[in-house]
Amino acid sequence: MTKPLSDKVLNLKPSGIRKFFDIVHEMKDAISLGVGEPDFDTPWHVRDEGIYALEKGKTFYTSNAGLKELREEISKKVNETRNVSYDPNGEILVTVGGSEAIDIGLRAIINEGDEVIIPEPSYVSYTPCAILADAKPVIIPLRAENEFRLTPDELKAAITNKTKALILPYPNNPTGAIMEKKDLEAIRDIIVENDLYVLSDEIYSALTYKEKHFSIVSLPNMKERTILIDGFSKAYAMTGWRLGYACAPKEIIQQMTKIHQFAIMCAPTTSQYAAVEAIKKGDDDIKMMRNSYNQRRRFLLDSFKKMGLECFEPYGAFYVFPCIKEFNMTSEEFATKFLEEEHVAAIPGNAFGDSGEGYLRISYAYSMENLKEAISRLDRFVQKLRKN
Repeated sequence: MTKPLSDKVLNLKPSGIRKFFDIVHEMKDAISLGVGEPDFDTPWHVRDEGIYALEKGKTFYTSNAGLKELREEISKKVNETRNVSYDPNGEILVTVGGSEAIDIGLRAIINEGDEVIIPEPSYVSYTPCAILADAKPVIIPLRAENEFRLTPDELKAAITNKTKALILPYPNNPTGAIMEKKDLEAIRDIIVENDLYVLSDEIYSALTYKEKHFSIVSLPNMKERTILIDGFSKAYAMTGWRLGYACAPKEIIQQMTKIHQFAIMCAPTTSQYAAVEAIKKGDDDIKMMRNSYNQRRRFLLDSFKKMGLECFEPYGAFYVFPCIKEFNMTSEEFATKFLEEEHVAAIPGNAFGDSGEGYLRISYAYSMENLKEAISRLDRFVQKLRKN
């Protein structure tokens, strides 16, 4: 009998995150700090708009690219936040979350054997999506001493004559690192000189705490070689609505839309109507959530300092990435032991690439009550390890 499964798919490693979720669901009194999902409910005015759309029978397919009104609002928002203009009729595609945009963006620009540079630690989907697009992933291990930012020297060293694209994952999951304007300017000329395309995943762009997010598309000569990815999941607490978008040159969006058309048809209609409301009237919601996340971020950093746990200061997203190398355990050993003994789930850093070994991802998209209890247990766990 012929083998039924694809070798390419069989060889993909499963996510290193999932098993900790499965364990914690079976454990009494467990606290999970592992999910990258806002603990806030979707704002009521956004939910109301979704309910209204259902009541009015707005349950049919939209155009493949998404509701025209939503694309127009996305165009306005991107222009407001990045000072770059995208035509809603041809340069914007509404997708099923940012994850679909990553997948089809790579498939639209990659030929078999092209190389895609992926800085790590980073979101778990980049490498599998590159492989599924028939690209060769080229990993750049980011370093804590550089605040997990991508440096010009690191980028230059990774480029070959087969390099087609760079994934730029900032603000970063899992580290919380950001790239400021000066950092992006330092790599821009390298990108242009080597004729690279950039897939800039900016899903956490609304959640920065040092200064306003700066996008690489805002730099000269970058709009025409960048696929900008953003969405509604993190900023508007709309993870389950599954809605993202991509902005790119017309010829790229055209091919992304073709893949989207065959695989998806269109993003969920109810979600799109709700998203119009979110993007029009959700700025105050974002501000409230961002202020709350910042309070939790500062609490965690202060707690790590008191317990003597090394952690660089993250300025974006809602994650901290403390270093656990002093305990001479792998990240997975530390996370597993912490879960078994203290009933707290955090994600081993190597789930986000080999360069995450020796770190732990902790999400602060949780209530202060849960964070305080979890950190109390972490402190107890760390002190026990130091005594042994």
